[in-house]
Amino acid sequence: MKTILLIEDNDILRENTAEILELAGYGVLTAENGKVGVEIALATKPDLVVCDIMMPVLDGYGVLHIFSQNPQLAGVPFIFLTAKTERTDQRRGMELGADDYLTKPFDETELLSAISSRLNRFRQLQPSYDLRAPEGLGAFLDDATAVASLHSLTLDRRPHALRKKQVLYAEDEEATRLYFVESGRVKTVRRTAGGKELITGVYGPGEFFGYLPLLQHRPHSDSAVVLDDAQVLYIPQKDFELLLHSHPDVGKQFIRLLAGQVEEREQQLLGMAYDSLRRRVASTLLRMQEQAGDGAATIRFSRDDLAAVVGTTPESLIRTLSEFKQDGLIELTPKSIHVLQPEKLHAPNW
Repeated sequence: MKTILLIEDNDILRENTAEILELAGYGVLTAENGKVGVEIALATKPDLVVCDIMMPVLDGYGVLHIFSQNPQLAGVPFIFLTAKTERTDQRRGMELGADDYLTKPFDETELLSAISSRLNRFRQLQPSYDLRAPEGLGAFLDDATAVASLHSLTLDRRPHALRKKQVLYAEDEEATRLYFVESGRVKTVRRTAGGKELITGVYGPGEFFGYLPLLQHRPHSDSAVVLDDAQVLYIPQKDFELLLHSHPDVGKQFIRLLAGQVEEREQQLLGMAYDSLRRRVASTLLRMQEQAGDGAATIRFSRDDLAAVVGTTPESLIRTLSEFKQDGLIELTPKSIHVLQPEKLHAPNW
């Protein structure tokens, strides 16, 4: 049962409206002014608020402002009730974040329709999303936007077409946004004092990157360069922080997604530190194959880039690839590697 918080200073209207909502199957909490309404909401978070504007102690605008600033209440659907009909009043309410606006007197059908529409729009987050599929990202951002009222996420969802070798950001640059790869691949790299390149990450469809400096409030510690022609979604820093902090469910979901990537990166670093070269090359090939998606077994990666991912010299990489070719595990062409027997590359006894 959905719970509606009704904040109205007119006793008769409050009682009649509460009765209508209860008959429609909603649980109803009532408050005679804004201050009491906020106190009730903090004690029992409602699924939606119906609130009068002109009230003693704390008016509707004040209630909405408190809701928008409180992490516990931010994102709760909010419908204003008012006898005022001036467009300036309506505009002010919408600018503060109200989701709908009903003018008194209203009939019960109009009220119930507005409530039903708002509740249907504000879906709960699903347990998981397939971010490798375009519809998975869309569903996640739609739900995050609905729950947390992050309208700018949808406004800024237009993907950016990027060409191969294009630089998205450079080391020591200020971090201003989160990145999501819709298609293509992007690498993040660091250069040693001697000018040697170390690839710190390769990101393909369905993966986020650039989030650590946002969380740590520091400049980028590496550079991001497009490996293949790519479509990349930009999410501004402000929206990313709102996504994490404005609504606990959204923040937990997003942190879970990012934590999975951090754990994977830790496993890769452990492998670089303790695995044999053959094991590291095999693991990298399998990871690159998986990243290609759609069950593809062909990896298009330059030998220099692949060596930088593995953490070895191009000469050592080429020698190991030649051994794999002789064993019938892979097929080599000048511009690609075709995995023939992934199950043997998975073997633990390298």
